Amino acid sequence: MAERDPLTAEEVRTNLERWEGWSGDTSRIGKTYQLDYYTSIKVINEVAEAAQQLQHHPDIDIRWERLRFSITTYSAGAVVTPLDFKLVAQIERIASAHGAKTAP
Repeated sequence: MAERDPLTAEEVRTNLERWEGWSGDTSRIGKTYQLDYYTSIKVINEVAEAAQQLQHHPDIDIRWERLRFSITTYSAGAVVTPLDFKLVAQIERIASAHGAKTAP
């Protein structure tokens, strides 16, 4: 399977089960972290670098003590693909290194 091929609903569910706090469906996946604003900015900057290397960029929303990443593969028709989960792995690695927790 190519990294921009759409995943089935079952494949998305199986992949989401591996990542705490991530949810979604075949059109989009996302997670909200709890951490302070300034740390959120650091996380965003590091995720931006990782995303650039993958040539795959998440939608990002920053709020009071909340940082949300939302991912879909627009170039494949706004569906979830293996590339999305490659980016999830990078986001999780970076967020964890900064002490981010899954938002309640």
